[in-house]
Amino acid sequence: MMAAERIQPTSVFQPGLIDRLPAVRGRLRANAPLKDVTWFRVGGPAEVLFRPADRDDLIDFLKARPADVPVTVLGVASNLLVRDGGVPGVVIRLLRGFVDMQADGNDVLAGAGALDLNVAKTAQQAGVAGLEFLCGVPGAIGGALRMNAGAYGTEIKDVLVEAEAVHAETGEIRTFGVDELGYSYRQSSLPAEWIFLSARLRGHAGDPEAIGQRMLEIQGQRGDSQPIKTATSGSTFKNPEGHKAWQLIDQAGCRGLTMGGAQVSEKHTNFLINTGAATAADLEALGEEVRRRVFETSGIQLDWEIRRIGIAAGEGGAA
Repeated sequence: MMAAERIQPTSVFQPGLIDRLPAVRGRLRANAPLKDVTWFRVGGPAEVLFRPADRDDLIDFLKARPADVPVTVLGVASNLLVRDGGVPGVVIRLLRGFVDMQADGNDVLAGAGALDLNVAKTAQQAGVAGLEFLCGVPGAIGGALRMNAGAYGTEIKDVLVEAEAVHAETGEIRTFGVDELGYSYRQSSLPAEWIFLSARLRGHAGDPEAIGQRMLEIQGQRGDSQPIKTATSGSTFKNPEGHKAWQLIDQAGCRGLTMGGAQVSEKHTNFLINTGAATAADLEALGEEVRRRVFETSGIQLDWEIRRIGIAAGEGGAA
């Protein structure tokens, strides 16, 4: 068994936390930068970053970790804003060991760390139609399960059969049917303590060439309408019932609005952009200003779709 890497912290996070954690087969790193893994390219460090070797490594860690140590789960951080002060406790990043995919008839089995795009490709190669929308959803399956991600008229709930999850506090494993997850627009009612491990998605038989053509169309539409070549994330705000968030933002005069190094996209106003020197504080403050202006002009309160985690710089002693 390989010893876990234990890099001692240099920030003002608790210096002894990493030594209180159980042995793992994966990798533990203190004061680990998160800026380079988030799509916004901003944010402070994780007090401790844990990259489990596999499913069993994660489960064993959760069962043995000190009860007072909080955990936060990341995938590829495509729909995430990490605040500048960093994230206290243990940040668990599901990468290798959670990316397996395989077709099973008209089903595709996928680990929580599998990229949505790669799941769509696996389905296409197996002649499974109905999962093409995933190529237009940034991120990985775990995040898609948590937020009922969707695009181009289809959501995860429309194709999900069941999902396996582990309880962060007890290590209990459960398989949830789609009806047990309480899905609604861009959210699940499953408590945050449950960490998704894998999913079974169901499509229907189709022609691989036709499926591939549809995927190309989706990717082309996404490239034409969204600022995908910039340091951005997924959609910033949820669409209020009966409205499009981007239209409300545009009508409020926010197209191109800047704050520090953050900007509302000129191409699609429901995307925030790091123009190169933004902080997480810039992006969050800009988002709040957009919400204020939209409410002032329309009386509609926009809700964040982007997940925001961590503490602000200078808050709680963090750097």
